[in-house]
Amino acid sequence: MAFIFCGLRSSPPPIHGLAAQRRPQKSLGHTKCFLWSTTEHIDYHVEFEGHYYSVPHRLVGTRLDLRVTGNLLECFASNQCVASHALSPVRGAFTTTAEHMPASHRAHLEWTPAKLIAWGQRIGVSTAAVVTWQLEHRPHPEQGYRACLGLLALVRRYSAERLEDACARALAIRAPHLRSVTNILKCGLDRQPSLLPATSSPAIEHENVRGPDYYH
Repeated sequence: MAFIFCGLRSSPPPIHGLAAQRRPQKSLGHTKCFLWSTTEHIDYHVEFEGHYYSVPHRLVGTRLDLRVTGNLLECFASNQCVASHALSPVRGAFTTTAEHMPASHRAHLEWTPAKLIAWGQRIGVSTAAVVTWQLEHRPHPEQGYRACLGLLALVRRYSAERLEDACARALAIRAPHLRSVTNILKCGLDRQPSLLPATSSPAIEHENVRGPDYYH
């Protein structure tokens, strides 16, 4: 079963090299069929009309033949069908089949938005606010998902306490982005005096923090 997958990359880049080259249109009875070739992108997705469809990750960099018949897109490698998806009109989004993903990516599927929010709340109010901002303000959901996974990695590299302080500082300078939080930690700015007045409460300053139940 295919599903829309969020958090594999920050933004969908164009396909380089062998861009999709459409071959002459063929007719199969009363169904029109379009055939062309492409080189599968580095993150095991191919692009068609602005939407990204997965193929098995082992085929990264492989030349594929694509066939669109009606509302079905099929991908072929060496004349063998390796993936098929229902066409989606959503530009910039991803249709990904779990079986196509590397094991490391499949492990991330357990992190739903509700679980990410709950994790942020366990770290602290500021971390929860940054996680919520990523999920609500990114142009594409996968961007927010990837940023949240980046925050998870920062806990392992630094500590929960330092992440919370770095998120508080990022919120104070109105830059609740993964890059900002990362740079604050790298430069040790989280260990400097807070930019917020002592009487300020992050829960009040960042009222958009939502509980995990909101995403169910």
